Amino acid sequence: MSKWIDISQALTNDIAHWPGDTPFNYKLSATKEQTGSANIGEITTSLHNGTHIDAPFHFNSNGKTVDQLDLDLYIGKAIVIDVSHTDNITAAVLENYQFDYATRLLLRTSLPNNPKRFPREFPYLDPEIAQFLSEKGIQLLGVDIPSVDAPDSKELTTHHALHRHGIHILENIMLKHVIPGSYDLIALPLAIHGADGSPVRAVLRPLKENES
Repeated sequence: MSKWIDISQALTNDIAHWPGDTPFNYKLSATKEQTGSANIGEITTSLHNGTHIDAPFHFNSNGKTVDQLDLDLYIGKAIVIDVSHTDNITAAVLENYQFDYATRLLLRTSLPNNPKRFPREFPYLDPEIAQFLSEKGIQLLGVDIPSVDAPDSKELTTHHALHRHGIHILENIMLKHVIPGSYDLIALPLAIHGADGSPVRAVLRPLKENES
């Protein structure tokens, strides 16, 4: 059986974060020598550092929070496609690919995903892809960039368009080492009550059709 491929960013104390947001920090709050029994660590972080999902509540105050989301969205068959030939990802671009009835789509874009550098610009995801993907049965869109919208966007147009069409969002995955094709995906969020997002450990396992 094929091994699982990690497509997550490791959470390190020098990982890039959104400008003005809470950086990730891990430290030992107590050592084994101090407690007499165990090392105890603690973290502080924005929920949108590294590889993470956005709950609808992130951009819609009436939207569902992380603990209200269906876990089936984040487990199952996914298609990885390479759209790195363009910085303008539109429905016309996506029409050139087969989705093989998967309900999860992962996009490998032109942006080199460097966990230690926050990019000034992202490839553009046209909000109109939401309707196209919905017609293809896509329920989860994953991208190897920090957001489906531009870093300076206040309207978050693509977030809202995807939400209107029932498509959930996975951001900041690592796909440079992944061959386009069909995979099993696991990208489970933490059960954080009332949260607008959550870090995930996202992994892929190739399906047999990739080897044929």
